[in-house]
This record gives sequence, C-alpha cells and structure tokens, in this order.
Amino acid sequence: MEEIVSHFFEPLPLGKLTLPNRLVMAPMTRSRAKGGVQTPLAAEYYGQRAGAGLIITEGTQPCVIGQGYIDTPGVHTPEQVEAWRRVTDAVHERQGRIFVQIMHSGRIGHPSLYPDGALPLAPSAVASGGRMYTPEGMLDHPTPKAMDLEDIARAVEDHIAAAKYAMEAGFDGVELHGANGYLIHQFLADNTNLRTDAYGGSVDNRIRFAVEVAQAVSDAIGPERVGIRLSPANTTNGIEESDSAALYEALIRALAPLSLAYVHLMEFGGRDITKLIRREWPGVLILNPHATGEEAAVTPEAAEAVLAEGLCDAVSIGSLWLANPDLPARIKAGGPYNTPDPETFYGGDHRGYTDYPTLDG
Repeated sequence: MEEIVSHFFEPLPLGKLTLPNRLVMAPMTRSRAKGGVQTPLAAEYYGQRAGAGLIITEGTQPCVIGQGYIDTPGVHTPEQVEAWRRVTDAVHERQGRIFVQIMHSGRIGHPSLYPDGALPLAPSAVASGGRMYTPEGMLDHPTPKAMDLEDIARAVEDHIAAAKYAMEAGFDGVELHGANGYLIHQFLADNTNLRTDAYGGSVDNRIRFAVEVAQAVSDAIGPERVGIRLSPANTTNGIEESDSAALYEALIRALAPLSLAYVHLMEFGGRDITKLIRREWPGVLILNPHATGEEAAVTPEAAEAVLAEGLCDAVSIGSLWLANPDLPARIKAGGPYNTPDPETFYGGDHRGYTDYPTLDG
C-alpha cells in the first residue's frame, strides 16, 4: 500500500485551508433532516468522518422553492443555521474541514414540498419525465414554471443568502451544485433550457446563470470559500447535452478568472472531457472518477489511479465514506471495508448512519 499512501496522504492547499489528505467525502443525500432541520445525529455522522481531507455535505436547499426531496436540510433560516452549527462544531473539534453543498433543485421538486403549493422553478417549462417520493406516495414531477428575470435574480440572491448563512453556521466554504440535473445544470443543458433571452440559446448564454451565481457568491464570502460541482454529459434527471465539450470548455474558461477554491467533477463516462477540464482549469480539481458509465462506486484503486495519472488533485468518494467513517485509516491498512447497506441510505434513524464500525471497534 506504500504507493497508494504516498498519493492519498500528500497535503493539498485549498483556498486558505490545507487539506491533510486528498480523500474527499462526496455529497450524499441521507433524507434525515425532518422539516429541513439537521438533527444531533447528523453532527455525530459528520463528526465521525472528520478524517476526510474535506467533507462536502449532502445537498442543502438555499430557499423553500429550492427543495427537491423529502427531509433534505436547508440553510436559509436561523433554526437551520443553529442545527448546522452543531455539525460544523463536531467536525472542527476533530480537526476536520467541511463545505456545505448548496443545491437548488429547480424542476426536480413537487408542490407537495412547498407550503404554498407552488410549482417548482426551471429555466423553461419542460418536465423531467421522472417521479419522486412525496407524502402522498410516488408522483410525477410536474411541468415547472419557467423563470422570468425576476425569478432568476431572486435565485442568485437566494444563493448569496444561503452562503452567508453557511458562514454563520461555521462552514469552511460552500459548494455550488451545478451537476446531476438540478437548477444550474438545467440552465446549462440545451434540452432543459429553451430560452430565447440572454440566458438561453448559445453556449455563452446558457453558462450565464452558473457564472453569475459563482461570481455573486464569491463576492459575498470570498472565492477561496467557493467550489462548484459539475457533471458533463450526465443524463440524470432527464438531462441531455448536445454540445458537452464546447459547453464545459466555455464554462471553465469563464469560471477561471474567479479563482474559486475548486471544481468538483462528477465523471459520467467522459474521460476526454475530464482531460479537457484538467487542461483548462488553473485551480484545484476534485474528481469523482467513472471512466465508463457502467462503473459503480469509486474504489481506493480507482481513486489512486487518477491521482497517479495526474488527472486531478483530490478524489471524492461516496458510499465507501458512508459505510466506513474511518476510511483513511482503512486505506492505510489496506482494508477491510464495511459494505454499505442500501436499505438505510435514505431516511430512518441511526442504523446505517452512525453505527458502521471502525477498525478499532
């Protein structure tokens, strides 16, 4: 394991932080935040995983209309900030580092999630074709309301406010979710963005919202505290991109002058685009590697391979972090690894959340 250790455990400057290792805990929705407020159990969960070079939290809505799933946390009320403060304190007490992922779900939502029963918002009135679990059971995603310019401006302000709240909650930074078919990604993709104004049509117009959000949040809290997650060619949540290479080359070139803390790339079988972004992005690149669309969860071996090749500066790992709170120690020891239990991924109590054993028992 010497070669793996030498790559994973080199320190990495990230903004004003220095990560002690290059193992990043990927954002993973757990649906245990009743009423959008994190519980003390979440503080235990994240605190257990403070050995990560960086923790990126589960997707967290910046506003009521940004929620996409049941029992996901928010960061837009004082009560939510207080609950998140317990989480960041638990991580920092163990010398960890933690960014909150700000995730506006856009059209991936449902009126049943919102007190006023409003339609979810999106760049254009195009339904996802998917379904979601609601208090009334499985229901179709509705056709969203096409955002007008006032809605777009408000969405930018919601991201700014959420980022400021995140600083109050003690986070080291924020990650903007521009991947997996959520709002920022919906503006990028040409099958979900049918606009004919300054936010639609050409590549330069479709990247406008992503760049405006990144610029505004950077101005509010400092670019060294801001990362962004992208997933080129990802078809999750009904997304289709006809021009991924040109789209992301333009986006990365527009983001580069902002000096963000990092780009977090969720690979979806497009290694050529990964290499393109690596060439164009001057800062830290975190990669969740999937060289082919059929690859399952990221393994230590896959993580080591992309680090050794120089494709990225750090690697994000998902389900292995979920099941192995002491993942760095297990990698150093060459395993063994706990097996994640899919039955406990979403919702529930401590089971499959805070009760996975560590190597020391």
